[in-house]
Amino acid sequence: MRSRSTSRFARTTPAEARRQPEAYYRERAPVCDHVYGHPEQQRDLATLTRRAPLHLLSCLNLLLIAGCGGGGSGNDFAPTPQPPPVAQSDFEAGIFRDSSTYKDLCMSPRPGNPFDMQGTTEDENNWLRSWSNELYLWYDEIVDEDPAAYGTPEYFELMKTFALAPSGNPKDNAHFTVPTEEFEALSQEGITAGYGADFAILRSAPPREVVVVVTEPDSPATAAGLTRGARIISVDGAAIADSDDIDTLNNGLFPPTLGETHQFQVRDLGSNATRTINMTSAEINVDPVQFERVFDTPSGPVGYLFFSNHIATAERELVNAVNTLAAQSITDLILDVRYNLGGFSDIANQLAYMIAGPSAASGRTFGELKFSNKHPSVNPVTGAVLAPEPFIETTVGFSLASGQPLPTLNLPRLFVLTGPETCSASEAIMNALRGIDIEVIQIGATTCGKPYGFYAFDNCGTTYFSIQFALINAKGFGEYGDGFSPGGSGLPTSLPGCAVEDDFGHLLGDTGEARLATALAYRETHTCPMDNSMLSSQPVQRTQTGPELTPPTDLRGGIWAR
Repeated sequence: MRSRSTSRFARTTPAEARRQPEAYYRERAPVCDHVYGHPEQQRDLATLTRRAPLHLLSCLNLLLIAGCGGGGSGNDFAPTPQPPPVAQSDFEAGIFRDSSTYKDLCMSPRPGNPFDMQGTTEDENNWLRSWSNELYLWYDEIVDEDPAAYGTPEYFELMKTFALAPSGNPKDNAHFTVPTEEFEALSQEGITAGYGADFAILRSAPPREVVVVVTEPDSPATAAGLTRGARIISVDGAAIADSDDIDTLNNGLFPPTLGETHQFQVRDLGSNATRTINMTSAEINVDPVQFERVFDTPSGPVGYLFFSNHIATAERELVNAVNTLAAQSITDLILDVRYNLGGFSDIANQLAYMIAGPSAASGRTFGELKFSNKHPSVNPVTGAVLAPEPFIETTVGFSLASGQPLPTLNLPRLFVLTGPETCSASEAIMNALRGIDIEVIQIGATTCGKPYGFYAFDNCGTTYFSIQFALINAKGFGEYGDGFSPGGSGLPTSLPGCAVEDDFGHLLGDTGEARLATALAYRETHTCPMDNSMLSSQPVQRTQTGPELTPPTDLRGGIWAR
């Protein structure tokens, strides 16, 4: 398990308005006046899908589907006040009113929000019930429960299928909520809160073990000298391994507010000594592409790209990185997405195109959305006719001016470093390239398995993520709910490559790091290492029971539809 040191309530200022495609304005403006600004005036990281939102898994209905009536304050206009709708609250199983009947009727309206109106918990639950019935991919597997019988968080947890995948894992593994302001801050501006360190919780119960996975530049973590591989020994005097003071550990590792200072005892990578540091939680600018490398090998230069987040600022950074790699005429690319939980599928689409190039991808299908059987031909969120989504060949305005041709590498294959936190949009890159016969060689561990996506909807200050569509590639394949696995067993989800555990004993980008070293070796020999010394950080079984560390929801999980 890995978790970013993220505050649960990271930010209270409204995020910037989003960019909307002009076609969307023409089609929807009469219905939604508050669309967050014109595309040429506003920057958008979270908006409705471009063309037909081919946007994957997890988080984000880019109009933040403030659904025409929500999504935070910060707009420069006020809609004409409307009388609140009369909400019918009598529960009748199997009978659903339109979700708009209950939209923005809030138990606790947000002060100053122009869309929230006074309502009740039952109103909020009725909206969830009707909205889920309208859009949830497996709407017919939801047990219809009385909205008056539950609090809203509990009721939302019931608005999903509880069926299992063939592996025994939950069929729906991407059903969650995030405070709207926190979601907007991360998805639109790459801002989160914490120390700027991701922690791997190797063991969450005693004897616990926590290690630093990666740090963000110019953050409290880097200022304190933390790097990958550092072990956290104690937090505010409470021992990580066996303290019963779980609240102190959780609050220190995952501070709930900004400006909190906590003391840590750490043991740095390669050191036997411990040292004491203080870190204060702050707003963190997430760097989605921290670095790229080029390694000279006997068979030609090999590029390495560490890519951690499909947020809007990634557009600019990926273009810069690909330009750098292309200038050095790399013959292979090792894409490290072992910690990339997903994000905007348009970012995934752009990167897949930059890897494959025009001869392989131009005019071909990146993917196609499949909604429930209620919506066989029209996207129920945007109203667009469903059609295959082609590879994107230009910038789209996330963080660069739109319409600029993307640089390309024109590679016939891709080496990808993966782990259980390689999810949704990251998996979509793999699936899309396989759909156009680009060989994908997987080094690492099985991915998380999220071939589904959704638009994020705000209601009453909470942004809801509930699976609404599946994404299939050009060959019609999208059945990887249990993830992609390395090893080439012959199953559709088994890719050529090697199973290698994560290596916290080396820095990322170090050719001695187990997964990177295996990728470099495999491209020369086409065999996996037999030496178990390549398999670092082997799982350790718990030897005690006790309170567990409980990290907050990571906002990056999933594919975000734009």
